[in-house]
Amino acid sequence: METRGIVLVGLNHRTAPVEVRERVAFDNGRIEPALRGLVALPGVAEGAIVSTCNRVEVIACGTNGVDEAVRGFIAAQHGVDASMLSTHLYRHADRDAVRHLFRVAASLDSMVVGEPQILGQMKEQYALAASVGATGRVLHRCFHKSFSVAKRIRSETGIAEKAVSVGSAAAELARGIFDRLQDKTAMLIGAGAMGELTARQLLAQGVGSVLVTNRTYDRAIDVARELGGMPLPLDRIARYLPMADLVIGAASSDEFILTPALLEDALRERRRRPMFLVDLAVPRSFDPAVNELDGVYLFDIDDLEGVIADNRGARAREAEKAETIVAAEVDAFWHWFTSLDAVPTIVALREKFDEIRRRELACGLSNVPELDDRQREAVERITTSLVNKLLHGPLSALRRHEHDGAEPYYVEAVRRLFRLDDDPDDGGA
Repeated sequence: METRGIVLVGLNHRTAPVEVRERVAFDNGRIEPALRGLVALPGVAEGAIVSTCNRVEVIACGTNGVDEAVRGFIAAQHGVDASMLSTHLYRHADRDAVRHLFRVAASLDSMVVGEPQILGQMKEQYALAASVGATGRVLHRCFHKSFSVAKRIRSETGIAEKAVSVGSAAAELARGIFDRLQDKTAMLIGAGAMGELTARQLLAQGVGSVLVTNRTYDRAIDVARELGGMPLPLDRIARYLPMADLVIGAASSDEFILTPALLEDALRERRRRPMFLVDLAVPRSFDPAVNELDGVYLFDIDDLEGVIADNRGARAREAEKAETIVAAEVDAFWHWFTSLDAVPTIVALREKFDEIRRRELACGLSNVPELDDRQREAVERITTSLVNKLLHGPLSALRRHEHDGAEPYYVEAVRRLFRLDDDPDDGGA
């Protein structure tokens, strides 16, 4: 008997560099025809593709040997030499494939554990697979279960609560100083990549507005436009500093850009309302002495990295709880999946025994034509009861193991012992 299974083949940020991942990524316009090609492969009954910047994975449900077809499919879809991909690909089969999919949905396999973006991407790509008819009963349930697992993990653990990026760590520290961020103004000094990203994350965390200053004013204009903020010439910083509740320093300099004297003037104009400073530059751009001023709270990149390290540890502890949830949910799914094989086996076994009973009964009764209808009905009941008693043991074993990992072995044993997959015309029992 050919057994049905689930296989997942793919690569991710851990197994392949970005230049490999981008060569095999499925753009939105390419996923739909690729899905049709996937389910057209021999042995593939259902299929789906998960393609993001950090991973490309193909999951399929089908018969034995389908994983080799899927490996070749990824290479063929992109015109890539299969041998070039071989060192980057991983393969998960059956329970391990389900476990991997659940972990991906719950962001346990992400570059940043607990990030929420992957779940939305998976939902979109599953919906596309369903819309073209590539998924069926098994993958429908598998993907929907992965979504509910992710939701359960986010509600039952604190895996996404702690900041693990510079911007979110800065926002976390700022919330310890200010009651709210919505009415606060941030000033970005230095419009490089790290500063811009930190400003974006502060805005995402609720900061109301942002001022952007840079040595090159045109760059300040460009970044301010991207952030929906206001650009400032760097030589006007003293005038606008009193407006800033949060100041992000991301510009290296031979001299300190913010000094105690400059901050003292700003605090006086602010009527001593507190200021939160984050110095991301190396060498530092804010004089450490400003931290001695009342109302100034200065943190440097090492302070933020300390917060991030602590929070990563907290997320790791929460991830352990999440893994326990995943394990239980994989068990539940696999019990359901394997029971799909037990039901048709039970039906086939009953049908085969009943066919043998009816055939032998007809042959026997033809030799005793003197039996009346009542006697024939009695013989019918006796033979039916006999078949039921003979089947009681095998069927009880199948049902008893319906909810443990041994069921596939019992299904296979029953089908072999009673020759359920033999040619029905061979007359064997």
